[in-house]
Amino acid sequence: MRADLKHGTIPQLVRDCAEQYPDIEALVDGDIRLRYPQLAEQVQHSARAFMAAGLSRGDRVALWAPNIHEWIISALGALTAGGVIVPLNTRFKGEEAAFVLSRSRARFLCCVNGFLGNEYVSMLRAANTPVPDLVAIVVLRGDAPTGTTPWADFLSTANNVSVEKLDERVASISGADLSDIIFTSGTTGRPKGVMTTHEQSLRVFDDWASIVGLTQGDRYLIVNPFFHTFGYKAGIVASLLKGATIIPEVIFDVPAVLQHVTDEKVTMLPGPPTLYLSILNHPDRDKYDLSSLRLAVTGAAAVPVEMIKRMRRELTFETIITGYGLTESTGTISMCRPQDDPEIISTTSGRAIHDVEVRIVDDDNQELARGAAGEIVARGYNVMSGYFEDPVATAETIDADGWLHTGDIGVMDVNGYIKITDRKKDMFIVGGFNAYPAEIENTMLSHSAIAQVAVVGVPDDRQGEVGWAFVVARMDATIDSEGIIAWCRELMANYKVPRRVVVIDALPTNASGKVLKYELRARAKDMQQHN
Repeated sequence: MRADLKHGTIPQLVRDCAEQYPDIEALVDGDIRLRYPQLAEQVQHSARAFMAAGLSRGDRVALWAPNIHEWIISALGALTAGGVIVPLNTRFKGEEAAFVLSRSRARFLCCVNGFLGNEYVSMLRAANTPVPDLVAIVVLRGDAPTGTTPWADFLSTANNVSVEKLDERVASISGADLSDIIFTSGTTGRPKGVMTTHEQSLRVFDDWASIVGLTQGDRYLIVNPFFHTFGYKAGIVASLLKGATIIPEVIFDVPAVLQHVTDEKVTMLPGPPTLYLSILNHPDRDKYDLSSLRLAVTGAAAVPVEMIKRMRRELTFETIITGYGLTESTGTISMCRPQDDPEIISTTSGRAIHDVEVRIVDDDNQELARGAAGEIVARGYNVMSGYFEDPVATAETIDADGWLHTGDIGVMDVNGYIKITDRKKDMFIVGGFNAYPAEIENTMLSHSAIAQVAVVGVPDDRQGEVGWAFVVARMDATIDSEGIIAWCRELMANYKVPRRVVVIDALPTNASGKVLKYELRARAKDMQQHN
């Protein structure tokens, strides 16, 4: 373990915070206001409840809930009991959630019921994929159906496990142990579980938070979802590392965000460019007191230079930083620095974080000259342990010399700043969420009217990119574009649902039969211009 890493594990970090920040608010969620010692106490109570329920070291605990204080307390409690957390996207449908639960062999699921009208428990039970390892469903908020346990009832069992037993468990956890498995889809169309350790998360986000300038007493409004590395690690973990106040935002709603900033004197507000553009362009912005805002971190989409300038000119942000990373790199590879000018912040993804190497390579894995376009690869302590129980996919992504192949195409300047120019893989980003065409196409091919389908990302003013699906009908079938979109909404998270379905006679292919997606992107662009 690195000698200067003060907290060996996330459970130890939580305990250290109670002593280090006794008078600082740790968590504010509606009427819930907890100082750091109170948060630590609730986390220990949650951990003892997990142990009482039979959680053993290394057991997976899935979380399927929005940004609420119960997510934080249950996740940190599971980690403190030696568990490995598996966050689930709140937009998942039942089948998508069931796949991740089955694949990770999760023993516990902590979820809500009724969020945005979704009955998660019913959705899961209606899925075709069995989840035989799941022994308990704990309902954090909402009605608890038969066979599930309400959060309060779950916590009431904590006294069945002694404080001494919990202390023994915490002492047995090392920085090299897995802390989480976060599932990310790939070009094969099946999500893969990215494994990272306590030490990796703590090192990356201690560096991340230091570069950003997050400090003791900052008040951090976390809009990025907790199921995402940005919300969980750059949000919760970074706040714990620096003694900041965590203020969860359950749904991104501009007036609610502005009200939160005003009421709670928020200083730290990261998010995708759509968040800042929505604030800058909101007609009632001047009715709120936004003068406390100091720190901004953005990325995950194109960042307009004018937006950076306006954030500095019209709002009170002192530090605005962009960064780049993958779930496979514990969320971070490179970051801009506070002193960088708006053009650098807008047009690059920064330079490597401390102790991480970044190169641009050709198809033979040879490093290219500065300014030449090639694949971005990274090597260092931040590279994932691998994909969960998938050595083949791991070997395809991390080469024999330890370089993580990102699949992104970029160029590096003489100062080491990288600019992402394209994607080697077909992934596109919808409002900050990664969408993978192969996964969407696999689902769409199960429709009785679709013979072939190719999905591409198309530029969109509000979301950055959206998916368009080009489909070929089966013989004697008729495609109803709006009907296909409605059908997709029933089966996949809404950011994956194609914005438009275009019926064509045949997909363009090369001599070897590979679909020429650049032609489809060009066709989509032409259709946009002529609409």
